[in-house]
Amino acid sequence: MPSTELIHTYRIAAPLPAVFAHLSEPTHYIGLSPLVVTVREVRRSGRTVHYTAVERFRLLGVLRHDNLIDVTLVAVPDRLPEAAEVSGEVRSPGRVRMSYRFALTRDGDGTAVTDTLRLRTPLGLLRFASAQAAAVQRHRASVLAARLETSS
Repeated sequence: MPSTELIHTYRIAAPLPAVFAHLSEPTHYIGLSPLVVTVREVRRSGRTVHYTAVERFRLLGVLRHDNLIDVTLVAVPDRLPEAAEVSGEVRSPGRVRMSYRFALTRDGDGTAVTDTLRLRTPLGLLRFASAQAAAVQRHRASVLAARLETSS
């Protein structure tokens, strides 16, 4: 399967524990991706969470398609308040697979976030999927800043 890696690093003016807590909760991903409209079937086992996210696409601006994706999220707070990690795997219909990792490090009174996505797709889908994923990374950075910088 064709694959690519996308890395986006940014700073959030919020303490690392707040950023970690936000990224560790499945319901907070609603809106972090502009496509995710709901999260359901959340199952927790220690640091691992499994859930279904619903991505909503508009086809031709009129037709609605809900894409159900299986998500695994692992939150590792071992080095709080200096560093932490949230990572996981996304399985989407159509054999699109994505692993993700948020490496969080303390940056003064804020948090440096390195958002890494590894995308694997069937032949012919990589360019489209990677463009969508890169747009989501940029969107996520601004949404996290808006959510956490005003509340810290």
